[in-house]
Amino acid sequence: MSIENHFLQLLLLLLIILPASKLAGYLSIRLGQPSVLGELLVGVLLGPSLLDLLHFPVFGGNSSLPEFIKELGEIGVLLLMFVAGLELHLNEMKKSSKVASFAGTLGVIVPVGLGWLVGVLFGLETQSAIFLGLTLGATSVSISAQTLMELKVLRSRVGLGLLGAAVFDDILVIFLLSVFFGLADGGGDFSTIAWVLGRMILYLGLAVVVGLWVLPRLLRWARNLPVSQNILALAVIVMLAYALSAELIGGMAAITGAFLAGLMFARLPDRDLIEQRIGALAYGFFVPIFFVDIGLETDLSSVGSVIWLALALIVVAILGKLLGAGAGAWLAGYSPLESMQLGAGMVSRGEVGLIVASVGAGAGLISQANLSAVVSMVVISTLVTPPMLRYLFQLQKTNPDKKE
Repeated sequence: MSIENHFLQLLLLLLIILPASKLAGYLSIRLGQPSVLGELLVGVLLGPSLLDLLHFPVFGGNSSLPEFIKELGEIGVLLLMFVAGLELHLNEMKKSSKVASFAGTLGVIVPVGLGWLVGVLFGLETQSAIFLGLTLGATSVSISAQTLMELKVLRSRVGLGLLGAAVFDDILVIFLLSVFFGLADGGGDFSTIAWVLGRMILYLGLAVVVGLWVLPRLLRWARNLPVSQNILALAVIVMLAYALSAELIGGMAAITGAFLAGLMFARLPDRDLIEQRIGALAYGFFVPIFFVDIGLETDLSSVGSVIWLALALIVVAILGKLLGAGAGAWLAGYSPLESMQLGAGMVSRGEVGLIVASVGAGAGLISQANLSAVVSMVVISTLVTPPMLRYLFQLQKTNPDKKE
């Protein structure tokens, strides 16, 4: 049986994804794990690795359906990072600036170096090996942020340090990628590097100025408008504007912009109201689609031809963040356990790793076979992050003398 109407196909797909994700999240919690782990796993089961849901005959080969689900998921990750920003305060982020810079820097340098070494050992050309390393430098803090919120430790010392380090990591990886592509195209010189850095500084400056001086006035104006959900609408509009301008002005990831928008709203009196309404919108619809979509895009069955490369990438992807970001946290004064917790929170590559990998494949820097190895690394690193975090924070509960 096939449904010809594309809208009905979308309704059916959502009717499968949403209950499956919530059921998997519930089972994951019953097994003592964060709900996000179950949502990720059910995505892998529904994807081409096993059931290949999107190619069921009932969907009639609708090629636009996967892309539409992906875009709904991307909105989900923006909302998720916005909520993570709402949980914090700029003054709290300032206190973790030291660990953010140390862990963010080493959390990029160590994995990039290890990834480059793996590429060389497997016979890749210099440019391809360097790019392989850059895919390991990425971090997607959205998975970790969700896990930390479930564990109620997002505002702990480790949680604050992790979010700051992830933002620093994102900025550094995007900067290195921009410089790499500039050099690869033959146009890389000091002016190229200065332009990339200048765009980032310009965006961050504008984001802070708008957030500190313009946003409070906008909120007072919107509060008096006789329209439904005026505060919620303003929050969504500002979040989208920050995310879009992060890409267009700063050359940074949209999720960084959404996180910054959340930080700006966190200091305003309507924060609790915004968090409640954005949270309902996010967790009731968009965020489950994002987690499931990671699995829907992944075909682990194609890894056989590059299994050893995939295994090597998985190992260095996990160790690189644990050792690199963990060492940075330790140098910044964190305890060994806290350092491991922060390093574990940086392991997930999520959608950021997938985006970086797809860009490299489009530029011909990695083959399709090697791309499947990178995707496997992204998926496995994302799947292992929630249970690692839960285990390490449970260790802290059994050792109450450890610093919070």
